[in-house]
Amino acid sequence: MKHISIIVPNGKNNLSSIIGAYKILTRANTIWKEKTKKERYKIEIVGIAKKVDFHSGLFSVKPHTHILNVAKTNLIIIPSLNHNFQKAIKENRPLVEWIEEQYKNGAEVASICTGAFLLASSGLLNGKTCSTHWAFADTFKTMFPKVNLQTDRLITDENGIYTNGGAYSFLNLILYLVEKHFDRQTAIFCSKIFQIEMDRQNQSAFIIFSGQKSHSDEIIKQAQDYIENNLQDKISIEDLASKFAVGRRNFDRRFIKATGNTPIEYTQRVKIEAAKKSFETSRKNINEVMYEVGYSDVKAFREVFKKISGMSPLEYRNKYNKEALN
Repeated sequence: MKHISIIVPNGKNNLSSIIGAYKILTRANTIWKEKTKKERYKIEIVGIAKKVDFHSGLFSVKPHTHILNVAKTNLIIIPSLNHNFQKAIKENRPLVEWIEEQYKNGAEVASICTGAFLLASSGLLNGKTCSTHWAFADTFKTMFPKVNLQTDRLITDENGIYTNGGAYSFLNLILYLVEKHFDRQTAIFCSKIFQIEMDRQNQSAFIIFSGQKSHSDEIIKQAQDYIENNLQDKISIEDLASKFAVGRRNFDRRFIKATGNTPIEYTQRVKIEAAKKSFETSRKNINEVMYEVGYSDVKAFREVFKKISGMSPLEYRNKYNKEALN
């Protein structure tokens, strides 16, 4: 019989992703057994402590077994972490080493949300694509520059390593793993039982872009402020570079180094975030919002909006503004 390990890291981390993964996977195992008369996986919660408390001791998890008792596993699930990532990595070094060893011996590994920080600390994600919660993308990029972070992706799947986006989107990852490790019909059944949408591909619609200013380049910060305070203008990057007395190539290079985006990408993100907020809070039509954020071409506005948010302007407005439907 194959083995699935849902790990419980030490520290005040996330309980829901442990429970959710365990419930869905054990249900999938039960469905499989009813269908085939055979149990497909032994599913265990494993850790390095006998008990881990959550929410000031209100809840606790007692792992089935210690990681040292698991000689070989086929799939490891890493739950999401609390936001003190450095501390979580330091407290769970034995877990990280065990994950590395198991992966080298053929195990697959899946990280949920910010569990990607623990996985990335192993080095297993270097040179690979990865997703995590969009709110911690800048922190992740700073800590793990060798990882190809794809914040808009809901699920990544590369060389037996899976990652997913933020918070309760982990339910989609678990369904994805059910399909991979059981079959499509079992995943569909779990989708219906737990009422989780199948086949979600991105988390773009949930991203709130708040700028990337955790850097020390004052000229670029001033340029960012200028972009944010002149949304209605059609901003020329050449003119913007000249305004701050920086050559265009040097300006682009410094902007990318500071923010992770080109000046054009940053301008688009700022404008589209403003458009999203306008759609959420007003009854303005598409054209009114488009002009408000400095676009005059409807086709171009729609294309950029969909590229960044994953939805058309009309779809976004109808989804997040009930009044707009009346």
